[in-house]
Amino acid sequence: MKVALKFILNLVSKILVLPFAIPCLLEERFMPKGSETIFNACGQIMAVLPGLPGAFLRRAFYSLTLESCSLHCHIGFGSICSHRTVTIEQHVYIGNYVLLGSVDIGEYSLIGSRASILNGEALHELGDDGRWTPFSADQLVKVSIAKNVWVGEAALIMADIGEGSMIGAGTVVTTSIKPHILVVGNPARFVKKLN
Repeated sequence: MKVALKFILNLVSKILVLPFAIPCLLEERFMPKGSETIFNACGQIMAVLPGLPGAFLRRAFYSLTLESCSLHCHIGFGSICSHRTVTIEQHVYIGNYVLLGSVDIGEYSLIGSRASILNGEALHELGDDGRWTPFSADQLVKVSIAKNVWVGEAALIMADIGEGSMIGAGTVVTTSIKPHILVVGNPARFVKKLN
C-alpha cells in the first residue's frame, strides 16, 4: 500500500511541476550552452515549497530537469541545484539549504543541512586586467560523491569523496578524499579509518 501511494504521489507531483519543467527543458534545447536562467528561477521557486508536498514537488521537478534524479531520494527545504549537470541516485538524503553545483551523488549518501558542493575550486580566474573572470560553463568541474558518504552540516566540498567516507561538520574539502576515512577541519585532515 505504501509503495503504491508513493508511486501515485510521485506521478501527481510530476504532473503538477510540468509548467515549471517544460520551460527549463525548452531553455536547455534551444538556448546557448550554459543558459540556466529559467532553470535557476524555477529551482528557487521549488526550493521554498514547504513540508512533505514541497519535498515531493522538488524531487519531481529535478527528476524531469537534471541529468538524473531518482524518485527515491529526499531534497530538503531551501536546497537548490545550480546546474543541470547533477546526478542524484537512489536513497540519497539532502538536508535543508544545501547548494549543489555540478555533482554526482552516489546512492545512500547523506548530505547535511547547509552544505555546499561547488564545481571544483577554479571557476573564476584573475584576468589580465586584474579582475576576476565571470562564470563560464566551460570551467565547470564535476565533483563526485561516491556511494554511502556522509557529509556533515555546513561542509564545503570542492573535490571528489571516496565511498563510505565521512566529512565532518564545517569541513572544507579542496583535495580528493580516499574511501572509508573520516576527515575534519579547514583544510580537511585525516582523523581515522572507518571500518
